[in-house]
Amino acid sequence: MQSGSDTLPQQQKRAFWLRHLHQWHWISSAVCLIAMLLFAATGITLNHSAQIEAHPAVSTKNGHLPFALLKQLQTARDKEEAVLPAEVVDWLAQDLGIKINEQSPEWSPEEAYIALPRPGGDAWLRIALDNGDVEYELTSRGWIAYFNDLHKGRNTGTAWTWFIDIFAASCLIFCITGLFLLKMHARNRPSTWPVVMFGLVLPLVLALVFIH
Repeated sequence: MQSGSDTLPQQQKRAFWLRHLHQWHWISSAVCLIAMLLFAATGITLNHSAQIEAHPAVSTKNGHLPFALLKQLQTARDKEEAVLPAEVVDWLAQDLGIKINEQSPEWSPEEAYIALPRPGGDAWLRIALDNGDVEYELTSRGWIAYFNDLHKGRNTGTAWTWFIDIFAASCLIFCITGLFLLKMHARNRPSTWPVVMFGLVLPLVLALVFIH
């Protein structure tokens, strides 16, 4: 027969783990809650993307690069610089509202061409090297396409990539602590493991039987 002095350390140990597991579980759930809602909703829209019509909207801008900046651009072309001169980038942002960031141009004898892909759309910029004519076109496919691309991490940049990694780590902590909490409460909840096994077996059966 187990004495009361033996059960007390076990109760304390259980209370210790329950307290820390609950703490990590609710913190991780709070961190990833909003993002999980976003990714769950866009999972539905991505799964039914063929049924969701997109109506792309195209907008254009035109301008003329000042002569001094055109000479800098031509010099950069001759030196095969990887990026546009900083002064040209500043002029595009201030005069035309076009943000280039660090995209590298494709040089040709006639022009500097920059592809500017973005979530939910696409864009491109062309600067003629003989007269400085600037052409810019932006295509937007709407908010659903925008959030779908956020889900996929398509053309979202370094900051969003880091966010997805942090979000994924938070989800792992949430799920793992949830699993341990299930284990600690399973004695009083007989349906715990059958439900867990159902969640494991269902996608496995669907993958093996219906996906070829």
